[in-house]
Amino acid sequence: MNINERLLKLREYMERKGYDALLVLTADPHGSEYPADHWKFREFLSGFNGSAGTLLVTHHYVGLWTDSRYFLQAEKQLRDTSIELFKEGVQGVPDHITYITNILPSGSVVGVDGFTISIEQYRKLSQRLDQFGIKVNHLSSAISDVFNPRPDLPSDEIIEMSLNFVEYTRQEKVELVRRFMKQKNVTHYLVSSLDDIAWLTNLRGNDVKYNPVFYAYMIITQFEEHLYIDPHKLTAAISRRLDEDGIKVSLYDHYEKNLRSLPPDSRVYFDPARANVRNVFALPSNVRTVEGPSIIAALKSIRDDLEILHTDRSHKRDGIAMVKLLSWIDQNVASEKLTELAVAEKSLELRSAQQYFVSESFSPIVAYGKNAAIVHYSPTIESNARLYPEELLLLDTGAQYADGTTDITRTIALGPVSHRAMRDYTLVLKAHIALAEAVFPLGTRGVQLDVIPRLQIWPHGIDYGHGSGHGVGYFLNVHEGPHKICKIDNNIAIRSRMITSNEPGIYREGDHGVRTENLMICEEHSRTEYGVFLKFRTVSLCPIDTRPILMEMLSEAERKWLNDYHALVLEQLGDDEQLTPTEKEWLANACKPI
Repeated sequence: MNINERLLKLREYMERKGYDALLVLTADPHGSEYPADHWKFREFLSGFNGSAGTLLVTHHYVGLWTDSRYFLQAEKQLRDTSIELFKEGVQGVPDHITYITNILPSGSVVGVDGFTISIEQYRKLSQRLDQFGIKVNHLSSAISDVFNPRPDLPSDEIIEMSLNFVEYTRQEKVELVRRFMKQKNVTHYLVSSLDDIAWLTNLRGNDVKYNPVFYAYMIITQFEEHLYIDPHKLTAAISRRLDEDGIKVSLYDHYEKNLRSLPPDSRVYFDPARANVRNVFALPSNVRTVEGPSIIAALKSIRDDLEILHTDRSHKRDGIAMVKLLSWIDQNVASEKLTELAVAEKSLELRSAQQYFVSESFSPIVAYGKNAAIVHYSPTIESNARLYPEELLLLDTGAQYADGTTDITRTIALGPVSHRAMRDYTLVLKAHIALAEAVFPLGTRGVQLDVIPRLQIWPHGIDYGHGSGHGVGYFLNVHEGPHKICKIDNNIAIRSRMITSNEPGIYREGDHGVRTENLMICEEHSRTEYGVFLKFRTVSLCPIDTRPILMEMLSEAERKWLNDYHALVLEQLGDDEQLTPTEKEWLANACKPI
């Protein structure tokens, strides 16, 4: 079926169920940023495969809302459909809820799959629509009726984290959680986020591409833990060890049924931003619910000593792969017919050769020239651009290692670059350095830090639509909260031992894109009579291209930062036995002081 045929089938379903509109979100029952193919209903209906977007379907109209990271991608993918693109955050563009109130009369019914919307999102949607006499029905089963053929839920085997890479056993982690449960005076804690469950159990999976998680739920009480999962994913050895640790395994599909049978005196804790509507509404009316942020997310965002040690080690190996990649590009771009896909394949080849490599941590972004203006561009056979010894090439790549997760972006000059591109490159570098050098008091939130890099760019009338930084997991999701550095305030302070990215950028449609990204760990800077102050330590190791820099734009302090960083890169990587003499020479040249 083509897109129009799929939408026609959906409208027939809507007619049978009495829905005047249907909302299709980018989500699974666990609030995952990247759901498995089994849950990619929005992509099935629209053809748009960005990681963020909301589809609204009425009997006469279809609209798709997405953010600035995907404006250009969505325009291309929706071009031959009847779907209208709404650019979130652009002045004058209504959000999807406002749009619903503008087009649907009082008495209308909007359907949504309760498994794909959090209780927090559902309340916001219901409260706003109720003001206009519009009702929300959370029992839509369109995904089962219309998504055909629908991929099965993944069933890959689960692996157990090596004891060399984890400081705390799962039982020790559960006891940490129970301490917080006691403080909150709750008897049951409902855990639905896949990364939370993976961290708590010291298990990893392969159910979502690039994210080493597995589909499961957990219920933790003061006396026992229940893991709801497809038991075929578990080896006999892992099943035995889970049992020895007191973790009872039940069928994934039995989770909702067991929620319905919780004792009437239960005090049930869950995160309203993560628990889906269907699960919450399954709770008996005579249990008391207590809501708050994920206990586990807060715990796992603070790295312990062993995690910090292995984070540094994994980034050193990743840096070796990056040096090999960048030197290979420089040596071959003029003589070989290199393409974006060839570079992506080479990146995977070089990282795969590193110790403890498991997979890439996201779809590699290899964007040449004007393609780099598409923030989340990934080359395809159709878009695969040939590289020439001119213009900029943006490389945003990363890996999942058994002892860490990496994410790094370098923009490099393949040859002559326009003055405007060089200015943008230098502004992004100044923004990156400003955030890397930040010193701030304990309690500072990400929204406050987000201003620091943008102050280097705003005076030029330029901005970027994505955040300046996101949290990163430990052999887990490459985007992992609760902390982040962006314009939206989530009321989360950046704390010591948190890892975040530093990635300002500038994007010129039809011309070029620039982004420079390293990962940083927050550390204590000082204690004074004014309190505790924090700073960042950069953990990514790879030269930053000095060829596109307009040197007169850099201050002495900025030059010193770059020279110091390159001295560190050369010290950490320069003598590595994996590098050939040619690669070592390339690295030494790339790290020369400016």
